[in-house]
Order: sequence, then structure tokens, then C-alpha cells
Amino acid sequence: MHLDGEQYQRLLGNELRTLRKSRGWTRKQLNARLQSIISLQTLATYEHGTRQCSVVRFAEICLALGEKPHDILARLDRRLFTSAADEIRVDLAKIAESTEPTLAPLRRWAADRLRATDAASGSEITLTTAAVERMAELCGTTPAKLRSQLTPARCVS
Repeated sequence: MHLDGEQYQRLLGNELRTLRKSRGWTRKQLNARLQSIISLQTLATYEHGTRQCSVVRFAEICLALGEKPHDILARLDRRLFTSAADEIRVDLAKIAESTEPTLAPLRRWAADRLRATDAASGSEITLTTAAVERMAELCGTTPAKLRSQLTPARCVS
């Protein structure tokens, strides 16, 4: 197995940036929550993946974001090393029409995706493990439970 260090660093930075933005924080607001002093430029280079941060700095940033470092690394690992066998196909139309309460946060997303998608391309999409994990967070459930809700009888073709 080959590890592309640049890709890994870019994805790690993207994960940190996504977490910060999901909290509605600017880099300055995140920086104010850190234990140590770093420049906003340094923080930006971490988020863009153009600079590596130490393990201690990474852990500090994660904790300031309210995340455990190992959870972020696990998500990154799954994004990089998940095989096609771990992906599932879902039907956006079935999700958009679902009355399952747990899927409520996904209904609007599915309907929006359907509107943005060419009708000729169909309503089925492939979800990676990382996508299912994010969706499970939005739905307030576990990835395993969400996968079971996205079963062939309900939302998978």
C-alpha cells in the first residue's frame, strides 16, 4: 500500500477547514481557542495542506474544534483507504420521498441533488463510507444504523 503524503496532508487540512467552517468560525475565532499562539497564516497553511503540523499541534487544533484527534484520523483513513466494496448505491428519489423520521435531514439534501442533477443521469448515486458517516452525524444516528435504513427495500436500488 502506498501513502501519498501530499494528498494525505491536503485531505487532513480540508477536514480541519470543514470542521471549523461547520461551526461557523473564522480562523481568528479558532485561533483564539487554541492553547498556544500561532499565526493565522500558519493556520491557513495547515488547512490548505501546504504545511505539516506536529502531532501536538494537530491534537490542539482538534480539541479546540471539539473533536478527538483519533476520530479525525479515522475518518481520513477511511476516505483514503476505503475500497469500492465499502460504498453503497442509494436512490435520491426514495430518500426525498421517505417518511422515516431519522432521514429528515437528508430529505432536503436529496431533493436538492435531484434538482441539480440531469434527469437523464438517473437518481442513483454512490455514497462512500465517509459520506455515510457524515450523514449519520446529521441524522443523529450511527453509520451502521443509517446504512440499515438505506437498505435495498428503502433507499437503495
